[in-house]
Order: sequence, then structure tokens, then C-alpha cells
Amino acid sequence: MSIEDRAPAAPAAALEQSATTAQPLTGRWRFNPATAQWWWSEETFQIHGFEPHEVVPTTDLVLAHKHPDDRERFRDLFESAKVSGAPFHSMHRIMDARGHERVVTLVGQGRLDHDTGDVVELMGYFIDTTAPVAQRAEALAGTHIRAAAAHRGTIEQAKGILSVTHGLTIDEAFQLLRGTSNQHNVPVRDLAARLITLGRILPVDEHRRHAVNEFLRNPA
Repeated sequence: MSIEDRAPAAPAAALEQSATTAQPLTGRWRFNPATAQWWWSEETFQIHGFEPHEVVPTTDLVLAHKHPDDRERFRDLFESAKVSGAPFHSMHRIMDARGHERVVTLVGQGRLDHDTGDVVELMGYFIDTTAPVAQRAEALAGTHIRAAAAHRGTIEQAKGILSVTHGLTIDEAFQLLRGTSNQHNVPVRDLAARLITLGRILPVDEHRRHAVNEFLRNPA
């Protein structure tokens, strides 16, 4: 999965959690830079694996639950938001209180003092996007698997053509195909597809072998 931080044009609108829908669990949060005090809604406690008000949220607690690989990047983003108050967005991993890894999206923005321009509060939403991310990853994996299966079928047909025209074993045919691919910097699947097209229009005779040889010498 790609984990990234970026600033949106504006913070996301409130996403209401419904027990009757499959919407991601969404919790609210607020932070006071002057006192370093946090406020979490019940949903935010749940996202972090706690019962509501089971613990007192602190910056150290928030950081402790970030995945080690994402912690420093989130810290930098949060420190910057405390100074600028600009809208921000982060998708990162956390380890909840039960030891489960979750993918969360955090959006927020600052509220500025009208007189000084200082950030007096940060506020926003925690969204548990673990399930949507997993579903997307599963869908992408299925796409790649289907594509790989299609490519394998094409390559198998090309190997069969080389086996017939050159009297090679299947393994030898693949070595020839791969060697030609490396030599001419043409992907094996593309080379195989072109070879199949050529094989369909040529008769099975010595002329076909000659044409295949010419193709392998210059497949571009």
C-alpha cells in the first residue's frame, strides 16, 4: 500500500457514522496547542482500540499508536500544522490498543486568533479506512492476477510456436523468447503477442521458420 501526506484545498466535511451502513468509522478530535490537551469523540477512542474515555488522550499517546515507519512523518506534519493552521491530510497506519494494525485517514485544520493570527486550536476527523484500503488492495491483486494469467497464456502459445518451428523443448523455447526480449528491450508478453500474430498468418513450413527467425532478429 502507498502511505502519503498532503494538504487538501479544504478539510473533509463531517462524515457521519451509521450503524446500518458500511461507511468507515469516523471520529472527531480537537487539540489545544497552548495546553497540549486533546479531546476525542467516542468513535476516535474506538478507532484506537479503547473504550470511550478509557484513557486520557495525549500527544505522546497519539504518537505511540502510530506505526513506527509512519510516526516521524506524522509528527512533522502535526508540528507544521500547529504553526500554520493550514488544512492537512494524512493517511497512515496505527497499532490499536488490541495490537491490530489499522489504516487511518486524518484530516484537520487550525482555528486562528483573530488578533494575533496564532493557532489556538486544531480540529478534524479520524477515519478508519482499514477495510476500504484492504478491499482496494484485494481488487488490485485480482486485476494483476488476471492480467498475469492472460500474459501466461500468450507466452505459452508463443513458446509452442517456437517449439514447432525450431524443434525446441518448451523450456528452450522460453529461453529463446526471454533472450530476444532482453536483447531488444521488448517485454516478453509483447514479443509473444507479436509472435502469435505472425504465426497465425504463416503456413507451417520452412518459410514460417525463416519468417520467425527474421522476427526474432528484429522484433521492433
